[in-house]
Amino acid sequence: MIFGNYRAEAELYIHIGGDYTLSDKWIVGIFDIDQTTTYGTDTNNFLRKREQLGKLEIVSPDLPRSFIVTFDRVYLSPISAKTIFARSRQKQT
Repeated sequence: MIFGNYRAEAELYIHIGGDYTLSDKWIVGIFDIDQTTTYGTDTNNFLRKREQLGKLEIVSPDLPRSFIVTFDRVYLSPISAKTIFARSRQKQT
């Protein structure tokens, strides 16, 4: 859609595992669990704090491979960050 000089992008919904689908408009970042939790404590502390605040959603009982940060919560997903990122770049037809 185009409104004057502004082009409104269509909203894309991305399956992140289990029964969870997120709007691309709400995603702040997509991160690989292994790459971000191995070499320091900052990410672990961040995830632990989200859990304490009740803002951490576990998408599936499968081993998490990525986490997705949105405006209001964090999702642990069994789908790789690379796959979720690729899905976020697909054009809606």
